[in-house]
Amino acid sequence: MENVTPDRELDTRGLNCPMPLVKARQAVAQLGIGQVLKVIATDRGSLKDFQGWANIAKNIELVRQETSERPAGNEYLHYIRRTA
Repeated sequence: MENVTPDRELDTRGLNCPMPLVKARQAVAQLGIGQVLKVIATDRGSLKDFQGWANIAKNIELVRQETSERPAGNEYLHYIRRTA
């Protein structure tokens, strides 16, 4: 997996599907081409949501996904690069 430094971070902790994806789409629209958005989510469903988005979107690349185990519950990290 690619090591990437995000240009912007979006905290969607506590939001349920589809809100992390909706907010990420809005944030990506504000990025420059080649910039990376890091999305922090607590909704486990966001893993598949972001994979699905990356498969159909023409303007983004899902660079990396991680699961961060926390005592209060897992966090899911998504790194998205704007490509167009």
